[in-house]
Amino acid sequence: MATISKEIRIDASADDVWEVIGDFATGPHRMAPGYVLTTEVDGDLRSVTFADGTVVQERLVSRDDDTRRIVYAVVESAHPPAHDNAVMQVLPDGADTCRFCWVRDILPDDLAPSFDDAMTRPLPVIKQALENERRRNRGVSQVRT
Repeated sequence: MATISKEIRIDASADDVWEVIGDFATGPHRMAPGYVLTTEVDGDLRSVTFADGTVVQERLVSRDDDTRRIVYAVVESAHPPAHDNAVMQVLPDGADTCRFCWVRDILPDDLAPSFDDAMTRPLPVIKQALENERRRNRGVSQVRT
C-alpha cells in the first residue's frame, strides 16, 4: 500500500483552519477554490466536482473536533481505488499558526503518483485560502469591537 504525506504551515490559528477543514460539506471548495468547484452532501457521502471535470464520491469515515482530524475515503470515481483512506489534521503550532497534515493510504500502488499530484498541486492554494480566511475573520472581529 502506498502512503502519501503532505504537511504545510498555515499562518492562522488551528481553530480557524479547522473551521474550514473540518466542514465535510463546504470545506473542499472553501480550502481549494479554483480546484474544487462544488460539493454536494447526502448524509455521510459527498460528491466533489473538480475544475478539470473529475467527479468523485467520498465517504466521511470519522470527524473528531478535539483532535481536529477528519477522515474520508474515495468510494466512487472514474478509476476508483481498491482502498483509499485520507486523513486531514490541523495541529497547533503557536497562537496564530498551525500545521495542516494530509496523509493518504492508497491501493493499488500505481495510483499513488496521480493522487500525490492531486494533493501537491492545490497546497499553495489551500495555504492562501486558509490564510485569507483568517484575515476575513480578523476583519469581522475588528468591526465588532
